[in-house]
Amino acid sequence: MPNSPSDVPRRITVRRKGPLLVEGPVEVELEDGTTVRSDRFKVALCTCRRSRRYPWCDTSHRDRS
Repeated sequence: MPNSPSDVPRRITVRRKGPLLVEGPVEVELEDGTTVRSDRFKVALCTCRRSRRYPWCDTSHRDRS
């Protein structure tokens, strides 16, 4: 059950000039309504929108730092 007292909050780490690091697994709902999922223990979410694998970070932000 979502938001039950047994749910452990997900930790999100904010990096300046970098991706958001999220403890997984995660589901991300995109603007068009589609949902993508990662079962990894930690995922990097792109914040610059340069990633070819958006919403997942592919380190494209490093090209224009």
